[in-house]
Amino acid sequence: MFEGPLDLLLHLIEKAEVDIADIPIVEITDQYLAYLQQMNTMQLEPTSEFLVMASKLLHIKSKMLLPKPPVMMADEWEEEEEDPRQQLVEKLLEYKKYKSIAEHLRDKEVAQSLVYSKEPIDLSVFLPSAPKNPVQGLDLTDLMIAFQKALHRAGKRDQVSTIERDEISIQERMENILDIFKQRKEQKILFSKVVTAHSRMEVVVTFLAILELMKTKHIRVYQHTNFEDIVMEYRGEGKTDGQATTESSN
Repeated sequence: MFEGPLDLLLHLIEKAEVDIADIPIVEITDQYLAYLQQMNTMQLEPTSEFLVMASKLLHIKSKMLLPKPPVMMADEWEEEEEDPRQQLVEKLLEYKKYKSIAEHLRDKEVAQSLVYSKEPIDLSVFLPSAPKNPVQGLDLTDLMIAFQKALHRAGKRDQVSTIERDEISIQERMENILDIFKQRKEQKILFSKVVTAHSRMEVVVTFLAILELMKTKHIRVYQHTNFEDIVMEYRGEGKTDGQATTESSN
């Protein structure tokens, strides 16, 4: 439990609540020896430091118990002898000072152990960069050229162009589809081969033209499986008053 004999002595003095400069050596020595006896009972062999301190305490105790010299020789004894406890008191005071410093450093160590740090990193890459000057390196001549180009573009904006939409009739698209059958000399054409227009208007007109050809029985349309390409089959000139038939097979 104790780091050494001085630590044990300091504990006994603080427990007895006595002044460290006026140690009751008899009481403290008895308590110290009782602690050593307790260590023997617990089968813990005391270290040599504890035994050396026990012998010093017994030596001091014996000196304190010796009778004082005669009165006539008191002055001579005072010059030669000092308090037997003096050296022990000085060691205890010094040990108490270092123990207090050690406890303070231990508290600092515990507080520092709760702090986590990392190596400093370069954060300059996250700083906002200054905007570049858009006219840096340009002179008056470059600005004049840019101004002339801006005036030229502004003049073109006033020009108006008229775009005419190509009109494609359903009848014309029907004839185009029939011509495809005749030119290829095939009875069957895939639906995807006919609907190849790029504009939305042409796609819608082509779809309506195919529906009209089905209605007039010029072609018939079927599909082998779901989501497969639709097959258009040419049936001849057809009839204008018929009904369109659509076949679907799985």
